[in-house]
Amino acid sequence: MSGKPVILRERARRDIDEAVGHYLIEAGKTVAPDFIDSMEDTCRLIGDHPVGGLPRYACEPGISGLRIRPAGKFPYLVVRVQRETDTDVWRVPHGARDIPTRFHELT
Repeated sequence: MSGKPVILRERARRDIDEAVGHYLIEAGKTVAPDFIDSMEDTCRLIGDHPVGGLPRYACEPGISGLRIRPAGKFPYLVVRVQRETDTDVWRVPHGARDIPTRFHELT
C-alpha cells in the first residue's frame, strides 16, 4: 500500500531523541533500537492508514484533524494532524503526561 508522507516537526524529532537517550541510560542499549523500530513502524502505519488513531483530544484545543496513536508497545504517543497531502507529526510525548492540559506545548 502506498501511503501519505509522514512529516516530523523539529519538536517531534527532539521528543524521539530524548526518549532514545532515556532508554540508552535507563534500559540498556537493546531497548533504544527497539523504540526506534517501533517509531518507524508507527509512522509507516500512520502513512498507510492516515485516518487511524484516536481523535479523542481533538476537541480540547479545537484543532481539526488532530489524532493520537500509541507508539507500539512503548508508552509514547504520536500526536499529529492529518492534512490532505501528508501527516504532520507535532509531538511524541510520554503517555503519562497530561496531554489535554499541555496543548500549548504541542506546537
